[in-house]
Amino acid sequence: MRPVWSDWLPHLAAWPERLRVWLDQQKPSAGGGLVVSGRQASPEPGGETAVVAGYHQSVMADEVAHFLAPGPNKLYLDGTLGGGGHSERLLRAGASVLGLDQDLEAIDYARQRLSEHEDRVAFIHMNFRDYPSLLREVGLEKELDGILLDLGVSSWQLDTAERGFSFSKDGPLDMRMDGTRGRTAADLLAEASEEELRRIFREYGEEPLAHRVAGAIVRRRAAAPFRTTGDLATFVEEVCGRRSGKHPATRVFQALRMEVNDELGALRAALEELPKWLKAGGRVAIITFHSLEDRVVKQYFSEHSRPLLDRPEWPGPRPNPECYFRLVVRKGLAPSAEEIAANPRARSARLRVAERLPHHEEAAQKIAE
Repeated sequence: MRPVWSDWLPHLAAWPERLRVWLDQQKPSAGGGLVVSGRQASPEPGGETAVVAGYHQSVMADEVAHFLAPGPNKLYLDGTLGGGGHSERLLRAGASVLGLDQDLEAIDYARQRLSEHEDRVAFIHMNFRDYPSLLREVGLEKELDGILLDLGVSSWQLDTAERGFSFSKDGPLDMRMDGTRGRTAADLLAEASEEELRRIFREYGEEPLAHRVAGAIVRRRAAAPFRTTGDLATFVEEVCGRRSGKHPATRVFQALRMEVNDELGALRAALEELPKWLKAGGRVAIITFHSLEDRVVKQYFSEHSRPLLDRPEWPGPRPNPECYFRLVVRKGLAPSAEEIAANPRARSARLRVAERLPHHEEAAQKIAE
């Protein structure tokens, strides 16, 4: 499906020629109301869409800006635009940004926050796993100076009961990051087999009582389906009991959210495409929030930053034909104590950064020499 574009970019001179022409072709015809990623946003009095204060506080913004080193005539892909905090730092340094997000509410908010940079930012309703289709259509192979992925859920999503991500406020069991498509958490709980639920809770939530929870859910749903976050959280607490200070439904909610949005599948798909789109010296920065996604990122960077491979049956080490990156930081960076104090939700964040080596043939030759 072709993505839908906002009515923006009155000045396109700062963009690479192919991208500039293509973006201009995607601009919708003028119509009534404010067009935001293909839907009509209701203007507030005065003609502007309201900007919600405290929508989301971007984590490790200083570190991201430092390692991505934005500047004029540089092009970045922000695959998780969210509240626009990271992109704002890139834009203030003079860079141009392709901003992707699968959440239309995030697109709405970021569009207003970044309005003063509208000649250098595009707002695109898209899951970051699909960014290759965008770049391929525009013809931007090996032209990005940087890619950013800030994984997980935004504060706005967590705090909005209607989105169904949290049990802190009762709301519908939705959990979709893209509310325009896909099955909800309620659908999943109603349709999945006991075996599938057990796998989801064990694999994505690392829930030690996955078997017990899955069985209890299947028995209960036969009499009454789960429709709200409060109902599910209370039920899981009754099944598992209190084992620590953490609510017993925490792991179950994480697992359902990750399954509904195929979060690890999207991450793996995005990682595999990275080498094709970054120019030599371009950097990728990824912020993770739990061990499962951080493990995936760590393993990918490790496998693709080893200059040499060795096996017992080989006479000696051989060049790694898939050595695409240099690790800019060897271990995941944690937020500063000051940032955690100001934003406790940042405490589990880890930032990993890698730099694209000279492209495949050159890199292989350099390693061989």
